Amino acid sequence: MLSLLKYIEQKNRWKVMVKGQPHEIQTAKGRQEVADCLDGDLSPERLTCDGELSRSQVNIRYKSLMTAATQLQKLDPTVKFYEFA
Repeated sequence: MLSLLKYIEQKNRWKVMVKGQPHEIQTAKGRQEVADCLDGDLSPERLTCDGELSRSQVNIRYKSLMTAATQLQKLDPTVKFYEFA
């Protein structure tokens, strides 16, 4: 669950800067919002930073995001993913 919590913490740091609502996983709605963020980050353009990252950086990022997605799915099997299958 560490990867998922680190992912949420990183996302919440950005949310604080723009004064948005922080992400949480205590509610079904919150878990789905995190799943949607993971889906967005797993899209090819975002995963590779529009081709700016090296292959090794993309692999590290992909592994981290997939681990967080797996942990979220274990926590709540009802969340829907599109990029993560």
